[in-house]
Amino acid sequence: MSSSLKNEISASDFEVDSQDLQLKSKARMVAMVHSLRVAMTVLALAAGITILGLSGNSLAVYKNTYVPDDYLLPLWPESFDIRPTTALVVGSAIVTVANVMSLCASKTPSLRARAGAHASASLAAPVVGFIAALVAMAFFYAINASATVDTFHSWTCRWKQVNMTAHPHFGTLCRQSEAGLILAVLVVPLELFVLAAACFQVFLERKVSAVSRMHGGKRGSPAMS
Repeated sequence: MSSSLKNEISASDFEVDSQDLQLKSKARMVAMVHSLRVAMTVLALAAGITILGLSGNSLAVYKNTYVPDDYLLPLWPESFDIRPTTALVVGSAIVTVANVMSLCASKTPSLRARAGAHASASLAAPVVGFIAALVAMAFFYAINASATVDTFHSWTCRWKQVNMTAHPHFGTLCRQSEAGLILAVLVVPLELFVLAAACFQVFLERKVSAVSRMHGGKRGSPAMS
């Protein structure tokens, strides 16, 4: 075997090793971004479930303690708007379902093997969660700012200092309402971070796929010569 042929083979082997290292590096980066995205999705799911539980319990207490206006001591005002709390329930339910679907897609091997379907699920879930949380939060603030009609939040927080031995405990309901709203506010940027991580992961996976195909083609070329 001539020295020129040996040098050519050595250069080819070096190029293959370099591409192997590049491929492994990108694969590790994909795994890291995937783990980060899954962790943030779990946080968004936990927040959605918590908001759903808090807001759902608030509505349940309201329905169980509401009495008509002809009673001598009604607990709730005649002009009362529960739509902001209902919006939190609906929005958090959508956030919960979207993130559950995203986690299922990430943990299902058959779906992960289909790059297009997995990318679509990874991107769609945070988009849906972001829109749902943003709309619920905006709706809550818009109606709660009214100076003429009380909402669940404004009414319970107005009377939170009143000590009550039975439902409704206005202080507890006020804290629940505030906690649900704070979590809804936090879910908005959290879903944006999940979306950014999903976009970056899709970009990296495409780069890995392209490098892998190129690497496979170059490995096969010497055998064909």
